[in-house]
Amino acid sequence: MDDITKTGAQDTAVAADGRRSLGTGPGRLLVTLYGIFTVAAASRSLYQLIAQFHVAPLAYTLSAVSAVVYGFITFSLVRGGEGARRAALVCCALELLGVLGVGSWTLLDPSAFPDATVWSDYGMGYLFIPVFLPVTGLLWLRRSRTA
Repeated sequence: MDDITKTGAQDTAVAADGRRSLGTGPGRLLVTLYGIFTVAAASRSLYQLIAQFHVAPLAYTLSAVSAVVYGFITFSLVRGGEGARRAALVCCALELLGVLGVGSWTLLDPSAFPDATVWSDYGMGYLFIPVFLPVTGLLWLRRSRTA
């Protein structure tokens, strides 16, 4: 317990090396959700890229990109520190732009997506969690900023 101290106002831990742990408190739920989405998007897109690439190359490539983004955010939240927080902040903003962009694109030009991606229809196939996840991540990362 000597290595980690609690900051009352922000409910995040600071390690002895000065890195702020982003995966504590409410951040644990984000780490869990991002981890689940990393595995889900990566396994789905890997199978689709290998077995069905000819069916919907754009959709499957975008699913693979989303898996990489989710993985990077998960890693950043677990790693902690101000640099990781800033990197996760940028990735969450890009993720939100991706969800909104791909979600709109799938509605405006459905023929471009013969098969769904994680971000299709704003994540409707995933209970709209892909829209709420980056917003929640951005709020958490803003709140956990080093004072």
